[in-house]
Amino acid sequence: MDLLEISKNNTKKNAPFYVKMLSLFSVVRGYNILLIIIAQYLTSIFILAPEKSLKTILLDVNLYFIVLATMCVIAAGYIINNFYDFETDKINKPLKTKIDTIVEQKIKLPIYFVLNFLGFVFGLLVSWRAALFFSVYIFSIWLYSHKLKKYPLTGLFAPAVLSILPFFAVFVYYKNFSEIIFTHAALLFFILLIRELVKDLERIKGDFVKNYQTIAVKYGEHFTKLLISFLVLLTLNPIYFLLKYPEIGGMKYYLYISILMLIVFLLFLWFSKSKRNYTLLHWLLKLLIFAGVFSLAFIDTSILIERILPS
Repeated sequence: MDLLEISKNNTKKNAPFYVKMLSLFSVVRGYNILLIIIAQYLTSIFILAPEKSLKTILLDVNLYFIVLATMCVIAAGYIINNFYDFETDKINKPLKTKIDTIVEQKIKLPIYFVLNFLGFVFGLLVSWRAALFFSVYIFSIWLYSHKLKKYPLTGLFAPAVLSILPFFAVFVYYKNFSEIIFTHAALLFFILLIRELVKDLERIKGDFVKNYQTIAVKYGEHFTKLLISFLVLLTLNPIYFLLKYPEIGGMKYYLYISILMLIVFLLFLWFSKSKRNYTLLHWLLKLLIFAGVFSLAFIDTSILIERILPS
């Protein structure tokens, strides 16, 4: 019996434990959390602390607690976001909503509080500053889910900022604020902004029904496409500056491919009119972000060889 079959038969309470776990995995978007964990470690290894040995980084207890805290807080964030977006998701994501509701809200909310508490505790094990950072992060996610996402500018910028904050925690831990790091952050920030606008187009029907004043709802699809096009042009700036750094090594091939993908994305955007088209564009951006995470390992091939494949 699969997830959808259980949902159709309305047997949520009798669903097998593994089915409920898969449903919860869907709610917290475990695949995104796994990607963030990998990105934090790759960023630490190849950008933030290239002078440290691979063993030192992987066995760093404080980094481990930062990653654990990030994992817990982001998972909790997806739960509270799922709670507030339930009505719009029934319109925009009916299939996913059926799967997510196998685990009832009265079970999800206690998990939300437990995860936030664990995130705070893991932060506290690093330092009081880390605990304060994750406390502010928890509140910011709640504020975004409850209020900010309903308005045009905050609904656009808040999720992009919240997505970058976990990496900021690692930046602060290693006290590395080099120019190349901020250029990488700028590239990721612009791609995340573009993704948020595409998501607005993708879920415009549900947002309109629930009176969420997103940019797509308030200003229309044409204006949203113009704004996306402008952001794509802005994205070319950090790509250009990154290509000037010799330290990026093999990552330059990812940047060249990114330029090509953004051009294809832009062309397809202006011919898109249906939710299905916007969903495809959303997945294209996800692929770009996913590839960007793993391209970090090729910033310096000598590091890859010396530290991962030692002689």
